[in-house]
Amino acid sequence: MAKKPKLGEQAPDFELVGTEGRFRLSEQQGKRVVLLFYPGDNTPVCTKQFCSYRDSGEDVSGLDAVVVGISSQSVDSHQQFTAKHGLNVPLLADEDGAVAKSYGAYAPMAGTRRAVVIVDEDGVVRYRHDHTLGLDFQSADDLRDALATLPARA
Repeated sequence: MAKKPKLGEQAPDFELVGTEGRFRLSEQQGKRVVLLFYPGDNTPVCTKQFCSYRDSGEDVSGLDAVVVGISSQSVDSHQQFTAKHGLNVPLLADEDGAVAKSYGAYAPMAGTRRAVVIVDEDGVVRYRHDHTLGLDFQSADDLRDALATLPARA
């Protein structure tokens, strides 16, 4: 597994295409970004996770952060997953797993693992939660609580 960025380190920049077009992390400077790494579209836990964000839409939109999901499926798969369930979080296609690997959210044979990484306004990793078995996920309330622990911008 690739070395994951530690808290306080610069987040690896990346550019991916997703359900809402092109996304480049470095273009989010000045905003907090929540990266939701997840194993796959239409799997039981991932469906439950992203439907919970849909059902907590006001809570997710009120996080004062850019929230994106990242997995190895194609944009077409993400679009179908989004349409089928009416999802409200943009999904990014990391088809070769390079971004998941650069964030230490990838395991050989298993692929992308469930993890949450929060990047602050300056592009620094400030929070990380890895889900060991991937059978649970962080709710919108958990994400809000995690964002509340970040230091205020100077």
